[in-house]
Amino acid sequence: MIQIKDYRGHIRNHAALCAELGLPAGMPRREREEKIITAAYEKWGRDMAEHLYGMFAFALYDTETETLFCLRDHFGTKPFYYCLTEDGRLLYGTNISRFIGDKGFKKELNYDMLQIYMTLTYVAGEDTFFKGVKKLMPGHLLEFRDGKLTVERYWTPTFKPDNDKSLEDWADEIHETVKLMMKEVKDPDETAESFLSGGVDSSYVFAMSDAEMSDSCGYEEERFDESPLARKTAELLGRKNSTAYITPEQYFGIVPYVMKNMEQPLGDASAIVFSIGCLETAKHTKLCYSGEGADEFFGGYNMYRNAERYGDNLKTFYVGNTNIMKEEEKQRLLKHYDPSVLPINLVKHIYEETEGLDPLTKMSDVDIQIWLEGDIYLNVDKMSEAAGLEIRMPLTDRRVFDIASRLPSKYKVTEEQNKVAFRTAAAKVLPEEIAFRKKLGFIVPIRIWLADERYNADVRAKLTAPWASEFFDFEAVDAIWQDYVGGNSDNWRKIWTIYTFLVWYEQYFLI
Repeated sequence: MIQIKDYRGHIRNHAALCAELGLPAGMPRREREEKIITAAYEKWGRDMAEHLYGMFAFALYDTETETLFCLRDHFGTKPFYYCLTEDGRLLYGTNISRFIGDKGFKKELNYDMLQIYMTLTYVAGEDTFFKGVKKLMPGHLLEFRDGKLTVERYWTPTFKPDNDKSLEDWADEIHETVKLMMKEVKDPDETAESFLSGGVDSSYVFAMSDAEMSDSCGYEEERFDESPLARKTAELLGRKNSTAYITPEQYFGIVPYVMKNMEQPLGDASAIVFSIGCLETAKHTKLCYSGEGADEFFGGYNMYRNAERYGDNLKTFYVGNTNIMKEEEKQRLLKHYDPSVLPINLVKHIYEETEGLDPLTKMSDVDIQIWLEGDIYLNVDKMSEAAGLEIRMPLTDRRVFDIASRLPSKYKVTEEQNKVAFRTAAAKVLPEEIAFRKKLGFIVPIRIWLADERYNADVRAKLTAPWASEFFDFEAVDAIWQDYVGGNSDNWRKIWTIYTFLVWYEQYFLI
């Protein structure tokens, strides 16, 4: 007998799977997906992930073989954690909170992770901030039987550029595949809305969906506010837009809620905005689309345009989308510094896997395996769950990635444009001014809010709290702070990274 112990996700190709596995149609979604997972394990065993498309992380128990089997999807859209206790039990689940109160769990801080966090601003790799608690990484499976734990990788992103097709051919393939994703991403009886920024990814998803309402965030500070672009896009598509205007008081006030529900610190300032967006959107829908994945798959970040210049030197420094502190600075800041704990160690295997490929492909693969899992997907999952909102990401799919893995870099990034083939596909349903709009990113006015004494009282209090001296040298932290308020606004990221860790630590170790 197969028992489902934990499951979170959405199986997209459920119709085909039900037919292949002999399951009845018309079941409620939760029942349908649990039966699919159980039947798929019985039919394909450890190879079942090869047959599943969608977002998922789950644990099954086979009573006949007394085996626990856990699986996380190919890209890590849903989290999964595990921990071995001293008495040989395995604690596990899609949330750390599922087992953090277990009598066998020892809550201890992993100091090494703070050192990694100070560079990346997120928890990268299989370790977490809780000593002994590990992440089941994307494309990995876990088995636990007779006290023996086995973790194996079942899928690795691979890239084989095909130079025989034209830009239009690639755009057609992308567009037809996105059409398929939009048919599978929800059931006919479900109603969804769609997150919408000023960018092409969310605009394309919205345009291709049947959602009538889009949801955006905005600010009073016009230079940071993309909401007018989102409203214009909705108007051009003949649909509606709901905008949540975020105040600095609201932003800073919700940080403890975000760090508590995130379960791990996250120094991405946009995560706070996203959490507010989820809470506001959940007031009028329980299902929403979002456009994550396209930037990493199709070459969306502006830094990718420097890939050729970096060349083979990439493997000495490129550890993902963020790299805010060098080792010398961390050594000054941290009370516990270990020179052997280096972020570059987390990505060495990726450079080995991409040996011989072009620099852009190498950068993309690092971000697909490290940044997406550690920052983007964690944020989407945790903040939507906390708000009672389900988010589905049509562009994060193996079939979409398959195109990106064959797409030559010349159709991803040029000197003038990024995401070239993807934008060309989007232009089939969007005006060119939207499809080829310059990427702005999910911008937040934090660089100016953080220096404002009306809003930063808690930041200053945390940076100087007596208990913070366990981790940081106060003089070194103050030097960064003074440089920041003195006019070096680029230092806001360093301050914010330290602050978010301290807020998280307070939530989990002091309260």
